[in-house]
Amino acid sequence: MAEPIIEPETEGLEMGSRRGFFARGSLRRWVRLGALAVAAMAALPVVLTILYLPPFVHPISTLMVKDVVTLQGYDRQWVALDDIAPVLAHSVIMSEDGQFCTHRGVDLGELRGVISDALEGEPTRGASTIPMQTVKNLYLWNGRSFFRKVVELPLAIYFDALMSKRRIMEIYLNIAEWGPNIYGVEAAAQHYFGRSAKELSRRQAALLAVALPNPALRNPAKPGPGLRRLATLIERRAARAGAYVQCLD
Repeated sequence: MAEPIIEPETEGLEMGSRRGFFARGSLRRWVRLGALAVAAMAALPVVLTILYLPPFVHPISTLMVKDVVTLQGYDRQWVALDDIAPVLAHSVIMSEDGQFCTHRGVDLGELRGVISDALEGEPTRGASTIPMQTVKNLYLWNGRSFFRKVVELPLAIYFDALMSKRRIMEIYLNIAEWGPNIYGVEAAAQHYFGRSAKELSRRQAALLAVALPNPALRNPAKPGPGLRRLATLIERRAARAGAYVQCLD
């Protein structure tokens, strides 16, 4: 009698191959989706910057979005740059970014100083320009992060290349945080001094300017001795700003 022919057991191998194929296909699909998501996130600031060019567009910051999502709400009243006391913009420039009118989004001199300090193990100082702070407020997140700075730099250069200095300043002064759930100079002027941004005095403008680096702890209406001394310095600098603020004329 002839011996029966025994077929090799290939079914299990085939099923394993199929599972491996589908697993690899699924992984490739997720990688593609991840790459598309990253590309979309990278493109969003590029597109939004173009949309924010017209003066009738009133951008909001990521912190304002967070306040809405967490149901806290916020106070912001948009005002055109012409309806803000010039001394306020001058004070902010002399306090935050003295080379605002001459650099192209990034102050290379300050940046080189920060890099040099870091390489020598010295404490680093802030080198954020107004365009850098504006793109951070519009598109990025708070907190100290080397990765955020790396993203911030090209965005600030791009932002400054597309927008006039006046428009950058207008956006910045209308999205800057001046206290918990208080954004923009008009809301800040009303909250702290009971007057509009157009009516701010030199002293009030200086106090608002020096509060910007730490709005959670610095109260312009109730300044301590240190904040008063700093405001006096900025008040003097703003009075002699001259060429430092000519791009706003």
